[in-house]
Amino acid sequence: MPARRHPLRPLLAAVAGSALLALPCAAAWSASLDALSPKDASSGLRAALAQGIDRSIAQLGAPDGFLKNPKFTIPLPPALEKADRALRMVGMSGDADELKTAMNHAAESAMGEAKPVFKQALQRMTVTDAKNILTGGEDSATQYFRQATSAQLTQKFKPIVARATAKVKLGPMYDKYAGKAAQFGLVKSEDANLDDYVTTKALDGLFGAIADEERAIRKDPVGQASSIIRKVFGAL
Repeated sequence: MPARRHPLRPLLAAVAGSALLALPCAAAWSASLDALSPKDASSGLRAALAQGIDRSIAQLGAPDGFLKNPKFTIPLPPALEKADRALRMVGMSGDADELKTAMNHAAESAMGEAKPVFKQALQRMTVTDAKNILTGGEDSATQYFRQATSAQLTQKFKPIVARATAKVKLGPMYDKYAGKAAQFGLVKSEDANLDDYVTTKALDGLFGAIADEERAIRKDPVGQASSIIRKVFGAL
């Protein structure tokens, strides 16, 4: 009498076969990445990052780059957003609108300060940094830049933001009352100062735009104009 065949055996065999078939693909991926010279890998990565930075700064630094882009428009601070209806009822709607416009134009104006900071970060990038970025997640380059440049960008952005918000009547008024509200836990401490709030949102917008560019390059390396970008990211 023939031995009874286990009902899961065909399924296990199929799974094992699929795994074996996948091995050459993984090996080919690794080989294609390893075949790149350190010089090519570094050049391709730097070219891609420079491209993403230039496009992001150009996009957000253009007239109304923040204000007319729903994805990156900086809203009124949450405390003011909630009070917006009351402001309009007491005839201060114009002040709220003026503040929102000033906030977004301040962020737009600050973009010009970003490029030299990013250029320095590119120059400081090590071989290990480059390897981690190339083999990391879809926004690993963006996260590298956020860690490497945020402190310096904050220092450069905040004075520009401060000059813009100081011209708006509602700005100093917000700081006065939001600061007191923060003491009672009614407003988040990071939102209690208008200049800090706008600076943070400007950075969030910039890194968000860079992340979009990075994802686009990783998703379609073949469609990139630069041959070195196609070569390096096509190997991933």
